Amino acid sequence: MKNILILLLPAAFFASCGNASQNTETTTAPAAAENLVQLSAEQQKNAGIETGLPERRAMRTRLRVSGMVDVPPQSLVSVSFPLGGYLQSTKLLPGMHVRKGEPLAVLEDPQYIQLQQDYLVAQAKLRYSGAELQRQQLLQEGQAGSEKALQQAQAEYTAQKVLVKALSEKLFLIGINPTGLNEDNLSRSVRVHSPIDGYVSAVRVNIGKYVTPTDVLFELVDPSDIHLNLQVFEKDVPALRIGQKINAFTNDRPQDAHPGEIILISRNVSAERAVEVHCHFDRYDPKLFPGMFMNAEVDVLEQQTLAVPESAVVRWENRHFVFAGHSASEFELLEVEPGAAADGYVQITAKNGTDLLQTTVVMKNAYALLMKMKNTEE
Repeated sequence: MKNILILLLPAAFFASCGNASQNTETTTAPAAAENLVQLSAEQQKNAGIETGLPERRAMRTRLRVSGMVDVPPQSLVSVSFPLGGYLQSTKLLPGMHVRKGEPLAVLEDPQYIQLQQDYLVAQAKLRYSGAELQRQQLLQEGQAGSEKALQQAQAEYTAQKVLVKALSEKLFLIGINPTGLNEDNLSRSVRVHSPIDGYVSAVRVNIGKYVTPTDVLFELVDPSDIHLNLQVFEKDVPALRIGQKINAFTNDRPQDAHPGEIILISRNVSAERAVEVHCHFDRYDPKLFPGMFMNAEVDVLEQQTLAVPESAVVRWENRHFVFAGHSASEFELLEVEPGAAADGYVQITAKNGTDLLQTTVVMKNAYALLMKMKNTEE
């Protein structure tokens, strides 16, 4: 019995040492082994695996941002009227197109009649004061009149001339031409005309409402000068410059690109740490309306970078990898940081510091290797 115990003790010792050694290997080796996958030449051919070396390419960094179609203040017009009145008629609806000078509405009020009356009376008095001035000048030349009467006639004529001019400007202001005005064509109504070519964005009055000079009757938009207001995070702003080209598109029609260029970069940072960047479209598109949401892509930088085809990069658990070749039949899963993408290629940088320039990488059907690796683990 003692001999048996003596023989078992060394066996137990070596077994424990073996277990310790095995545990050590478990903590070190499998971490690397689980990132390896093997495929024979025949399997690689069947899976369409192709390998190659990463190459240096001129990659343009593409910044993706979003914003809204906007109009500058000079293209947004609030239409009001300098004199109060009752709205007699209008046919405007939001979205309607109007031309410059086109009647928008008709207002009526007794004060329009009074203004025309005052002008015609002042014009008659001007003619009388002009004739009186001539009489006083003739009397003065014949030494039959007084200098005081002449001066008084001159003052009356000048004051009446100023009054007629002021009243005529008021008539022009409400759209009445005083040149052809007489006692037979007095009007109780006036027309409100469009100051621009554009679209009606808002109608703020209704028939029969009395409006004051401070009331906004209509809001018009000149769409020929619409622009895109982009929101760019402050970290990306240094890469932008005025004159830079953009491509904008809507969510529902991403295939329709609207090219433009940056015309202004704001110097204010919002609470969301974003900066407004204003862009002008190369051509006007009537399908774009103020307030419409759009995405945009900006090419901001071109440099020589290490790149592989997009099919070489696989994604697993929100991380990106490539398969580096250890030998003709063995490949290692290597984590990388993707960068700029263009023309089917993507910039990559190894997270563990590996020099990928001289590393053979699976260029095509890398996902076939990933699926084999994960299926083997399961």
